[in-house]
Amino acid sequence: MMITYMEAIRDAIREEMRAQPHLFLIGEDVGPYGGEMGLSKGLWEEFGDLRVRDAPISEAAIVGCALGAALTGCRAIAEIPFMDFIGVAMDQIFNQAAKVRYMFGGKAQIPFVIRTPMGGYQSAAAQHSQCLEAWFMHAPGIEVVLPSTPYDAKGLMKTALAANNPVLFIEHKKLYALKGEVPATEYAIPFGKADLKRPGRDVTVVATSYTVKMALDAARALASEGIEVEVVDPRTLVPLDEQAILDSVGRTGRLVVVHEAWRRAGAGAEIAALVAEKGFGSLKAPIQRVAAENVPIPFSPVLEKFVLPDARKIEEAVRRVMG
Repeated sequence: MMITYMEAIRDAIREEMRAQPHLFLIGEDVGPYGGEMGLSKGLWEEFGDLRVRDAPISEAAIVGCALGAALTGCRAIAEIPFMDFIGVAMDQIFNQAAKVRYMFGGKAQIPFVIRTPMGGYQSAAAQHSQCLEAWFMHAPGIEVVLPSTPYDAKGLMKTALAANNPVLFIEHKKLYALKGEVPATEYAIPFGKADLKRPGRDVTVVATSYTVKMALDAARALASEGIEVEVVDPRTLVPLDEQAILDSVGRTGRLVVVHEAWRRAGAGAEIAALVAEKGFGSLKAPIQRVAAENVPIPFSPVLEKFVLPDARKIEEAVRRVMG
């Protein structure tokens, strides 16, 4: 069936709430209003106040409640409507959720998912346009998921809602309306398994979230020049499918890493370091990174376009590694 990215996530949540009576959703305006982005529309009508809980405007309270419930045996989904404000709940995430299982010798399970949208390209300015996934890659104990298609979004959400570890499920606002084919039958996508979005022989482009679409657009444009780009989507950054990336670079000998977050200390730096450490012998050219400039995201559409990555910038990086 052909559905949107948003519908795919909603369907996964609805199906799992029907199957798991102790699974609940908590967040700002997730009840009758249907969520800040509209993703929870219809869930309150089906499951009621006890399982679709409107919360105060307090990210710390939302995540803390979900974490506490998870420790008692409930499965919980905490919605943070803009990733930019997830920092308000950092103690609950970094010092508690990420460490509880370790500090209890593996005896405590934390089956909860933090859902949050990220990203720019909407002139939403510096406090509503950020991509902060690298913060959470740095903290052991949290799984970090960035789906780029409706198919991946539903399959990865199914896995997230079956996990016994805290999962940060990062959705891109620009992908919510993207349509794609999603099976009507039950399926799940395991964490740590990258997807080859496009095969190619000349250059590997590793891209995440919304930049996967840009990478595919760039690959189609470059094909007219005789350059065949292979596009790899890790789908999860923690765990990271290192072997899929190394295998692709082994085939092409060239690597461009693309993400929307800032270039400095971003996920692309980790992927580049991985290939430098374990796949250096395969490289025919220096690794290139395409990412946001290291400045706050501007409100001005012209300046935002200058700061953020796009297909043209990916094409330029590919041409550089081709020499």
